[in-house]
Amino acid sequence: MTQTYYSNGKLLITGEYVVLNGATALALPTKFGQSLLIEPSEVNGIKWSSFDSDGSCWFETFIVFDEIKNKIKTTDNAIKNTLIEILHEAFQLNPSYLEDVDGYNISTRLTFPKKWGLGTSSTLINNIANWLAVDAYTLLKNSFGGSGYDLACAQNDSAILYQLINEKPNVQLIPFHPIFSNAIYFVYLNKKQNSKTAIANYFNRLDNMEAGVEKITKYTQQALLAKSLEEFSAVLLHHEIEMSTILEQQTIQEALFFDFDGVIKSLGAWGGDFVMVLSKTNPSSYFIEKGYHVILTYEEMIL
Repeated sequence: MTQTYYSNGKLLITGEYVVLNGATALALPTKFGQSLLIEPSEVNGIKWSSFDSDGSCWFETFIVFDEIKNKIKTTDNAIKNTLIEILHEAFQLNPSYLEDVDGYNISTRLTFPKKWGLGTSSTLINNIANWLAVDAYTLLKNSFGGSGYDLACAQNDSAILYQLINEKPNVQLIPFHPIFSNAIYFVYLNKKQNSKTAIANYFNRLDNMEAGVEKITKYTQQALLAKSLEEFSAVLLHHEIEMSTILEQQTIQEALFFDFDGVIKSLGAWGGDFVMVLSKTNPSSYFIEKGYHVILTYEEMIL
C-alpha cells in the first residue's frame, strides 16, 4: 500500500539562535514544503530517491536494513550517512518498520528549490516521524539536533510562538495577518547556510545569555503587537542590533545593503538563506541590480 506524507517549510521571523536558550520565537510555515512517498518493494532494503522542485533527482542511494539497524556508515557520502542516522534513530523508536517487510521504495519531493533552506531536513524528519508514528521532536533530538521550531511549522498551518521550556517544546498557535503584509518581502541571498554548523558556532561563543533571551522575547511580543509597518520595522531593527551584539557580527543590512531605504532582517542562520525585507515600495529593482533575483511577496511565501 502506497503511503504519502507532507510537511510545511518554515521561516523563523524572530528568535534565531537564542530560541535554543529559551527565548520565545515567532515562526511562520511556508506555502512550500516536502512530500514523502512510501511504496513496498520486494528487494531487501530501501531504494531512496530525492527530487528537487524542478523534478531533477538530486540524491539516490540504496540502504540495506543492517546498515539502519546497526548504524553502519561505510561510505564517505555525507548525505547517505545522515539519512542512515535518521533512519537508525527512527528504528530505535519503532523497530517494527523493518520487520515482516521485504523492502521499500521511498522518494521525497520538494516544492521549493533545495538551496533555498526552507526546511529540507526538518520536513524529512517530520514526514518520517508521521510515517512511523514516532515523536518528531525526539527523532530530531536523537539525530539532527536543533530547537525544533521547524518541526512545529512542519506540523501546523498557522503562525506559531515557539519556546523551549526545560528543553521541551512549547508551541502556541497564533493569528498573524499584519495589515502591512503587502510591504513584506523575502529575498534569497544566493547562499544556503548549514544550520547545524551555524548552531555549533553559536554555542562556541556563548557566555551568559539570560539578558539576551529576555530582550529577544520582548521583541517577539512587540512584533506581534505592532499596528503599522513603522512599528514592526522599528522592533525588528532593535532585534537585529541585539543579535548583532550577541553574535559579534554585522547585520546583513550593514554588510550588504547599507544604502537600502527600509529594514532588512536575517532569518534563521545569519549570512545565508532568506532575509525579510520591509519596504513601503516594491524593492525588486534594488535587489535585482545587486544580483539577487529570487524575491517573493508575503502572499507568495507564507501559508
